Amino acid sequence: MTDISNDLNSLAGVVILAGGASRRMGTPKARLILPTGEHLLDYHVRHSLDLNVPIMIADNERGFGIHSDLMLKKPCSPISYIADYEPSNDEANESDEQGGNGGALVAIESALQTLLNMNNSGNLRQNQSSWLLAISCDSLIPATDLWQKLQESITQAVDKKVICLTDDSHLYPLLGIYRLSVEPDLKVYIDRDQRRVMSFITPIVQSVPFAKNWQDLTNFNTPTDFTRACVALSDL
Repeated sequence: MTDISNDLNSLAGVVILAGGASRRMGTPKARLILPTGEHLLDYHVRHSLDLNVPIMIADNERGFGIHSDLMLKKPCSPISYIADYEPSNDEANESDEQGGNGGALVAIESALQTLLNMNNSGNLRQNQSSWLLAISCDSLIPATDLWQKLQESITQAVDKKVICLTDDSHLYPLLGIYRLSVEPDLKVYIDRDQRRVMSFITPIVQSVPFAKNWQDLTNFNTPTDFTRACVALSDL
């Protein structure tokens, strides 16, 4: 098992982004079934449990259930469903970056607010220098491995509020960590009717190159892509 103890105290929680429309896939990605018979959402929850932090599922209120055993597995890692952040300007809901909903940023904002509220109520030991791990349902990278990879750059990213994966040509902001202190700026950005992830993170992001064997594990948008990712997962 991956050693995740290093700097784990700086991780405040995990948000699983499961609300996309998945038009090209033809079925919600959260409900995709792995060769083992496990649903993709269950896969991400199962791995996130090993991080021993709150787990939030942002499914755009689609009602994606998870296996009942996962809900009972680790009381120290409570699992909850969160609604997307609703901006004060109703017209801001017209954006469609993540396919038929308010986009990934409103889910991340909601997760950040949830963790900060837990902190304020004394139910969370972390502070605003802690981090939220975001993992999207177009990836098979285990949450434990993703955190281990990204947290190695925290000490070098003292002036950055987002750390995410990158390949030769793209950033992957939905496979990244967000410093809790970014929440007020993100709220203002969303309240100004903005939804573009790249426009928000570009000035504040530290990129981390993909592990070579992760390239085929993510960014699947069609059944063919998903089959490729499952093969790559079995080769790990």
